[in-house]
Amino acid sequence: MLTLDREQTTSLDYNVVNTSIKETFTAIDRFEWQAVNEILQMREQQLYLQAGYKSFEEYCQRELCTWGGYRRINQLLGAKKVIDAVGELGGHIKNERQARPLLRLVREPEKLKQAVAIALKDNPSPGESDFAAAAQKVVPQLPRKKHIVQEPMVPKIQEPVVPQKAIVTVSQQSHPRYGDSGVIEADAPNRWQQIVTFADGESLLINNADLDSPSVPFTRERKYSPEYTEAIAAIEERHKQELERLEEELRIGLQTEAAAKAEEQVQEQIQSLQNLYKQQKDQNIQLQQRLDEMESLRQLEVDNQQLQQRIQELERAVQQHPVQQWGHDPASD
Repeated sequence: MLTLDREQTTSLDYNVVNTSIKETFTAIDRFEWQAVNEILQMREQQLYLQAGYKSFEEYCQRELCTWGGYRRINQLLGAKKVIDAVGELGGHIKNERQARPLLRLVREPEKLKQAVAIALKDNPSPGESDFAAAAQKVVPQLPRKKHIVQEPMVPKIQEPVVPQKAIVTVSQQSHPRYGDSGVIEADAPNRWQQIVTFADGESLLINNADLDSPSVPFTRERKYSPEYTEAIAAIEERHKQELERLEEELRIGLQTEAAAKAEEQVQEQIQSLQNLYKQQKDQNIQLQQRLDEMESLRQLEVDNQQLQQRIQELERAVQQHPVQQWGHDPASD
């Protein structure tokens, strides 16, 4: 587990930690978008067949279960459809959560672009709620009615059987096939999912909760026998505690990383100031040497001027006095 000293924690700067957190989540979103392109390559080129998987769904459930499995991959692919349909405005959609409320407009690109434009008008940096409100303005959606199921007084002996050839519609907005209708042509693999074949030939395993058909009594949730209920609750509680522990470690880790980054920046600033001080010191030495040289030149110039003045005085004295006055006259000899 990551640890952080109390003194180090109190010396952290809010701006540094806040910036580091935002940069981390931005990197997560960026790498998630990068993964979408690779997922499309895996699906479109059927590369999963090389590993022995019979379908793209099986590959997702086996290899990508840690990251949400087939359901999460469908959400990311749905967000990709939104980004492609909205065109140049797609740069304002930062992650899959923001694209999710816009998915139901993907078949109407003009209304989709209108919704994004409205969200940007209300907020230069819109979030998920802004996009959802904008989509509601463009195409209002009535809330789904909750169906109240009256439980029978006697336990059920048999689950309702979904007839084959039943026509169903994907009603979950977050699903990439939202609004598409398909046919149930095979027996369900379990009580909470159905195999639906669409008009384009694609067959998907879809949760009952994501399907809608007035004539089909879907089982909406998994049912467990009473002896498993307590064990499942204990497992969920352990998962919850583990998630809280991981979140705490992530928070402490981000703080530690931010503190280390701040310390590194301070060290770089100190080194830069030391280098600047050294440069100024060298410049001061050179400047002092120049001043000494200039002072010597100035003194030499003064001496030269005094000598020149003395020469001029002597020349004037020679001109003012005859030679006889300066010494013996040779003509008298």
